[in-house]
Amino acid sequence: MLSDRQIKLLAYIIEEYMESPKPVGSTYLVQKYNLDCSAATVRNEMAELIERGFLEMLHTSSGRIPTPQAYKFFLQELLQEDEIPVLQEVAIKQQVWSVRYEMHKLLKELTAALSDFTKQLSIATMDEGFITHSGSVYLLDEKEFWDIEVAKAALDLVDRYELLKQVLNKPPYDGSQEVYCLVGDDLPGQSLKQCSIATTRYKARSGSGHIAVLGPARMSYEKIIPAVRYAKNLIEELAQ
Repeated sequence: MLSDRQIKLLAYIIEEYMESPKPVGSTYLVQKYNLDCSAATVRNEMAELIERGFLEMLHTSSGRIPTPQAYKFFLQELLQEDEIPVLQEVAIKQQVWSVRYEMHKLLKELTAALSDFTKQLSIATMDEGFITHSGSVYLLDEKEFWDIEVAKAALDLVDRYELLKQVLNKPPYDGSQEVYCLVGDDLPGQSLKQCSIATTRYKARSGSGHIAVLGPARMSYEKIIPAVRYAKNLIEELAQ
């Protein structure tokens, strides 16, 4: 169990790193959040969080960054989802309305709308072996994908149906939650360690498959999870 102070510090560090992927230092946290403890105390707490697998330090003189374990804790314990603006929901529905009776075209338009809204790479599959994705260009906005090996691993994953299906089928889809997040070690290979996929499974008369968004592990889950859920519900509503 983490102490209240450790949870608060972890939340601050994740929040800072989500906004800008730079290591977070103890002095910066004390000053920005007006903490009632010293920078030395914060460093001690950070050391404990490193030992317990929630933070890592890239260099001896740098601050700390969250690990995949930290993001999983954030998703389970700290996440507060945003609501999708009604106007955005209407815009997405309008974008796919004209192709609602053609499943492949519906999925293509929906991934385009989803990537435009989330500013991440979005993916749709059908169990028959169909994949479509949109927003690959958004990967280049994220520092993690400036590493060519990370970018190649992400693009390779979305182009290989069997491997992608294996990854997207990892969650139980048992009804306990609609959208699951695969982070770090949940994804294949070392190159995707700092990446994440938010995924859901849809079932409609016209077919079934997955909707997903792939991005860095620090992506805006509060915005992306509701968007993926809305895409799932939209398919199940339209694809009759």
